[in-house]
Amino acid sequence: MPPIATTARLLLALLLAALAAGCATTGSDPRDPWEGLNRKTFAFNDKLDQVVLKPVAQGYEKVVPAPARTGISNFFSNLEDVGTCLNNLAQGKFEEGVNDFGRVLLNSTFGLGGLVDIATPAGMEKHYEDFGQTLGWWGVQSGPYVVIPLLGPSTARDAPAKVVDPAWYWPRLLDNDPLYWGLWGLDKVRTRASLLQAEGVLDQAALDRYTFIRDAWLQRRRSQVYDGHPPPEKEEE
Repeated sequence: MPPIATTARLLLALLLAALAAGCATTGSDPRDPWEGLNRKTFAFNDKLDQVVLKPVAQGYEKVVPAPARTGISNFFSNLEDVGTCLNNLAQGKFEEGVNDFGRVLLNSTFGLGGLVDIATPAGMEKHYEDFGQTLGWWGVQSGPYVVIPLLGPSTARDAPAKVVDPAWYWPRLLDNDPLYWGLWGLDKVRTRASLLQAEGVLDQAALDRYTFIRDAWLQRRRSQVYDGHPPPEKEEE
């Protein structure tokens, strides 16, 4: 079985397990009815991060030169633009979708396979769209907040939508399990490394890390769905 299929099935299994176990758990925030289970999953993820992912990310930042880190981030950002393009088109944002396609074309050719971001200096704005945002754009409500093991914050709408993301499928072209998992791990490490500086702010500002991250994530996610201009909360309810 291709590694991507295994990963997609694992994601769905983890989500279904969380939903099933969380049905009997209620929280004080109506957006987070499974708070008890979510806090336990959050604690597990946080411990795994402190023991494994954060030290690896710190080592990555120390060992890998800044220009190389920028190139790696550009490479994965270029791959993300493929999904962004498709989702902008699915939302009816054709001008943005054409822009995203142009970014991929320009960066993949003259940008050495995406290692160099030529499109942004050329005036082609970068967007961030995924299938969860597309569902939200067309009126699908987010549903309860859920923390997925290993993957972190999500919602009942956004978690299954991850399986539609092209980033889950392009590694099939590699037909090489070690290379696939190596790239997958590199993507997670560089993402975690990009958050190291913000972590100090979080530790100082948050009395309850779980609540702080949940509220910030939900607020940011809502803003993403409405392209930075969300309607008043009561209208959505």
